[in-house]
Amino acid sequence: MSQKILIVDDSKTIRAIVTRVLNECDCEVLEAGNGEEGLALAAREMPDLIIIDAAMPAMDGATMCARLHEDVALAEVPIVMLIAEAKRGNSDEITLPGVRDCLVKPFKNANLIETIGRIISIGVKVPA
Repeated sequence: MSQKILIVDDSKTIRAIVTRVLNECDCEVLEAGNGEEGLALAAREMPDLIIIDAAMPAMDGATMCARLHEDVALAEVPIVMLIAEAKRGNSDEITLPGVRDCLVKPFKNANLIETIGRIISIGVKVPA
């Protein structure tokens, strides 16, 4: 059974990279370009994991995490937060509700797979 993963990022490039990598892992990937779209899609599709960009216009990642946590049906869905290189030393994102790990952009495909694989079972092992 493939895992359903939602990527919420205002960057089409990041969404395309994550989608390509996770499709190779036999995951069903859902995409949203902002927090509002992401919340609606999460409520409708009930993903197994959500990847959220920390810095998005209109609704940032922290606000989206809080809103997901308020929804009883989505409160337990694990979250991976994408953070910019400049915020690498800031651990605030990891303490947000539901956030299991953070991934610094730009990231390597293997790091994405490894990070997600520590949280949910996916179809490909991390390359050595």
